Order: sequence, then structure tokens, then C-alpha cells
Amino acid sequence: QVQLVESGGGLVQAGGSRRLSCAASGNIIRINTMGWYRQAPGKQRDLVADITSGGSTNYADSVKGRFTISRDNRKNTVYLQMNSLKPEDTAVYYCTAYLIASVDGVYWGQGTQVTVSS
Repeated sequence: QVQLVESGGGLVQAGGSRRLSCAASGNIIRINTMGWYRQAPGKQRDLVADITSGGSTNYADSVKGRFTISRDNRKNTVYLQMNSLKPEDTAVYYCTAYLIASVDGVYWGQGTQVTVSS
């Protein structure tokens, strides 16, 4: 069974930092693009950042210069380093990955809450 498991969410003060991790496990042949989305209450789920297997990155304008996405292909893990956090960054953060596995496709993690207090 293929799954993505996130960790690292929690409560942080404005201006602080937090690092999210997401590990993919199961019968995986290859992982293509990995990324992070977030969803605030009453809002749609939006892309935060993604990274290709070759390391090319893409960021939402709202997080450019503050967040950094990276991955460790040996560990099947993607990270999101979040610095200079703002209250508007408060959301549930979801990990996603396009997996070549027993069933190819886009997989999602269960989500991890990040709350930024002012």
C-alpha cells in the first residue's frame, strides 16, 4: 500500500520557522513531481510549492523568498522549510506526489495543521 505521511505541523509565532516533512512509502517504482498544497478554512486548496525529480522548483508568489522546498530521493521524502511565517500562512498543509507504483497517479497525504499566531 502506497502512502504519504506528513509531519512537522504545529503552532508557531509570527516571524518564526517550521519545517514540514513528507515521506512516501510502499511499493514505489519512481517518484516524479512532489509538492505541497495548503487549505485555509473556507478557502480552496492552493499550490504552495513543488519540485521535480530533477530538482526544478516552483513557488506560489505568496511564499517566494520565505519558503524552500527540497527533496531527498534516497529517502522518498520532500521537505518544506517555512521561514518568516505570517498569520495568513495558517492552513492545513498537504503533501502530494506523482508516483509510479502499483497504481500510478497522484497521491495525497492526510494533511498537517500549521497555525501561526500573531
